[in-house]
Amino acid sequence: MDFDFTTLAPEDRYRLLTNFVGPRPIALVTTRSADGVANAAPMSFFNVFGHDPAILALGIQPRLDGRQKDTVANMRETGQFVVHVVDAALAQAMLVCGLGVEPDVDELDLAGLQAVPSVQLTAPRIAGAACAMECRVERIIDWPRRALVLGEVVQMHVRDDCLDAEGRYVNPEVYQPIARLHADNYVTSDRQIVMTAPPLADVLAARAARPGK
Repeated sequence: MDFDFTTLAPEDRYRLLTNFVGPRPIALVTTRSADGVANAAPMSFFNVFGHDPAILALGIQPRLDGRQKDTVANMRETGQFVVHVVDAALAQAMLVCGLGVEPDVDELDLAGLQAVPSVQLTAPRIAGAACAMECRVERIIDWPRRALVLGEVVQMHVRDDCLDAEGRYVNPEVYQPIARLHADNYVTSDRQIVMTAPPLADVLAARAARPGK
């Protein structure tokens, strides 16, 4: 089947993209409004796009009634946000934070999460999270139905048990993020595999040995 995205309805584009581009990591994003109200919201249009500078990207659509989401409004007001990568321990709270509440509701409190101060930002972070990245807004690119937010990571918090003894690589026995597939379907990373690329010389030799080469 073929789909012409230039004529396809937005909801059908969403369905196809989210069905086939996955699993997608989930960012639980915390912000604080100019009035001091904390906000937390999950985003699955999310990934890392560079390390020098360290850039994260978030794709955020408006509410169903067309209003911009609190997360984007707070980012515009303060230029700050904190990204927590969702693991099993945060999963249920992430779902609660995704419920459609009004801007004066503190989702962290609603979900039973403890907010702690960030180091370089006024936006809060979540106590006990496996990984939290303090970000400053680098730019926001606006479309009629989407805001693409680029943020520079200025501080990263990693829970000690999520790293190996040298503090260099993730401990896969402890740090097991979940990712979104489609609709209410998610996957866990508790069955990780190791894949090592073969030597180039072996690949070249195998190609040369194919019939017709």
